[in-house]
Amino acid sequence: MRHGVRVGVDVGTARIGLAMSDPHGMLATPVETVPRDGNGVTDVARIIAVVQDLGAMEVIVGLPLALSGKHTASTQDAVGFAEVLALAVPVPVRLVDERLSTVAAQGVLRTAGRKAKTQRPVIDQVAATIILQHALDTERGLGHPPGSAVAPAVPATPPSPAAPIEGS
Repeated sequence: MRHGVRVGVDVGTARIGLAMSDPHGMLATPVETVPRDGNGVTDVARIIAVVQDLGAMEVIVGLPLALSGKHTASTQDAVGFAEVLALAVPVPVRLVDERLSTVAAQGVLRTAGRKAKTQRPVIDQVAATIILQHALDTERGLGHPPGSAVAPAVPATPPSPAAPIEGS
């Protein structure tokens, strides 16, 4: 098991849940819920700050696949967000299957006595915690990092200037 704090991220359309692990990678705990910014500025900036404040060595982003394993609109959104995050944070970003994490989070909160109406502010944190705990358990069991590494999104670059034409 690699040593170091990891940050778990549950990407939603309105909110982003954050969780963290202990340095030994044994236990995931909730951190906070970040409002989703349509422009990807304030939400990404907050995640960068959390990663830096915790001295994280890696970010784990949940990959919401359909039960069949196929990609959905949410899958594409999470992948795009993970690519932007990979460009912004100074540590590796990995995508980990998160099927049913929100359903599991709802069950945990219901068991804890939280009514559906009061779950909204924390459900994303709990989902991020479940995603991160799954990743930690997978790494401990398999002996290698879970999921797949995310390549940073490459910003559009302007075309290179044309080569000079001979004789001009």
